[in-house]
Amino acid sequence: MTAQVDELARIALTAARAAAAYIRAARPAGRVAAAQTKSSPTDPVTLIDQAAEKLIRESIGAERPHDGFLGEEGGGTAGSSGVVWVVDPIDGTVNFMYGIGAYAVSIGAEIDGTVEAGCIVNAVTGEEYTAVRGAGAFARTGDGAPARLAAHSPPSLSHALVGTGFNYVVDIRLHQARAVTALLAHVRDIRRNGSAALDLCAVAEGRLDAYVEQGLKPWDLAAGGLIARESGVRLAGLGADPDERLTIAAPEPIAEEFFRLVRTCGF
Repeated sequence: MTAQVDELARIALTAARAAAAYIRAARPAGRVAAAQTKSSPTDPVTLIDQAAEKLIRESIGAERPHDGFLGEEGGGTAGSSGVVWVVDPIDGTVNFMYGIGAYAVSIGAEIDGTVEAGCIVNAVTGEEYTAVRGAGAFARTGDGAPARLAAHSPPSLSHALVGTGFNYVVDIRLHQARAVTALLAHVRDIRRNGSAALDLCAVAEGRLDAYVEQGLKPWDLAAGGLIARESGVRLAGLGADPDERLTIAAPEPIAEEFFRLVRTCGF
């Protein structure tokens, strides 16, 4: 399987690079208008989201025509190979619309339901994050060689810088705000960067110490979750596995304490 997974990783990175380049070239100056909305009137989709996902589908499909595909914008397509591509063409669409430099292409490759390879490309900076299950996670900036990621743990939970995000549904958002207020008393500070994929990469490389969010979809979590795990980050939810109800991530030395705190705070 190693050769197959390595090939999936190569295909994912090729498609993600092409999509990121397209997004950079296609984005006009100023704000970008929404083409439609999803879960609420403030949850947008742009024409560039849709075009980037189409580009990724075509790039992967040219090499892997029998694979399944699950995209944020275009939904799911069944395949016959056991491989499913889980794709967010622009994770951080609101940032993209406003010109805030934190949005990324995220592509994960599942085999029989397990994410085996994934990559995330920051569409603004070109930073690349990649991982293959069991082989580590890596970051690459510019023309430099990929550097292996190893999560950093703060000296205590009270020193942890924690990333989070908020749902677009108002009632859920208000519940999350109360939980974050409770969390603030126990950690260094909170950051809300606007891209779940990049937040998980930030924990993997030590730009954040931990992360908590509710409402993540499979395309938010697939590649970023693998990259985080391969760097030494533990992920969980209300139970052992992260899911749409709750995703929490932290380096092993503070993981159990952070997970207990998050659940106590009411997430």
